[in-house]
Amino acid sequence: MKLGIVGLPNVGKSTIFNAITQAGAEASNYPFCTIEPNVGMVAVPDERLDVLARMYESKKITPATVQFFDIAGLVKGASKGEGLGNQFLSHIREVNAICHVVRCFEDSNVTHVDGSVDPMRDIETIELELILSDLEMVERAVAKTEKLAKADRSLAPTLELFEQVKKTLEAGQLIRTLSLTDEQKLILKGMNLLSDKPMLYVANVSEDDLAGGLGEYAAAVQRFAASQGAGFVAISGKVESDLAELEPEERKEFLADLGLESAGLDRLISAGYSLLGLMSFLTAGEKETRAWTIPVGTKAPQAAGVIHTDFERGFIRAQIVSYNDLVACGSVAEARARGLLRLEGRDYVMQDGDVVEFRFNV
Repeated sequence: MKLGIVGLPNVGKSTIFNAITQAGAEASNYPFCTIEPNVGMVAVPDERLDVLARMYESKKITPATVQFFDIAGLVKGASKGEGLGNQFLSHIREVNAICHVVRCFEDSNVTHVDGSVDPMRDIETIELELILSDLEMVERAVAKTEKLAKADRSLAPTLELFEQVKKTLEAGQLIRTLSLTDEQKLILKGMNLLSDKPMLYVANVSEDDLAGGLGEYAAAVQRFAASQGAGFVAISGKVESDLAELEPEERKEFLADLGLESAGLDRLISAGYSLLGLMSFLTAGEKETRAWTIPVGTKAPQAAGVIHTDFERGFIRAQIVSYNDLVACGSVAEARARGLLRLEGRDYVMQDGDVVEFRFNV
């Protein structure tokens, strides 16, 4: 899973990025501190892996991973070259979803590029820049397809789609608000348009708001996200920075004192998985215990292909036991004795937490 982080300067993008990836991106109280895009790889927290590794006496644990791309803060007029322009938006066109960090806290020591805290205004500013950046690409696509369609009538539906998208963008609307057919979605997918990507709004709140319930600013962002069918999570950049410096046991105590069950990273990744319709299946053995990320609804042969294309090509069947059943039994042998170890075929739809051994022949 690849997530691109966007937002205005000084909203806490790099602070949150640093905390969750511990990658050390510079974070300072002035605009455009992040000049080149920072990329951080983090492991998806999954306690099931540790349990399975002990059970199988695995030599290695390999979690699923998430890549975060942090780019320079955008400002009003970025698409026309203001600030650093939109040159860095190209770095996040390949991501699966966009994390829009919105400042939802007051602090006189941290300047705001527009002089005051107003989350809804900030959201409008950023999304307009995404729309304008997409419009530039779509206008080129329309011009090119118009020429080609004169000689190839089969391109007429594609040209009609591009013109529909252009009108939507010119009206200041995001592409993901359009109702499109699967075929149309496939055409647009190849263009990697930013306003077509799933959006996860990340409210950067104060420590008090995180512990005591959402404040007015964050609540407004949450309502807006719900109205857009987008994801939402509240994180305190300050809290995440403090957590990053603590040992695991100290982190648990710190979170407990705040009345939180999990860190911001866990909640952010969980929200990302939910937004994108993703889940994990598990493989375990003496050599390695590992988590694999797949879309919800994936069938067994395609899940096998995530491990290796040969597994999908020569798929015979999958030996599966659910994680909960396996842990309750204590061993694969006991799960088999109780009839909980199953052999599934090509039509089996994978479930989150399936512990799998694929059988194949090529």
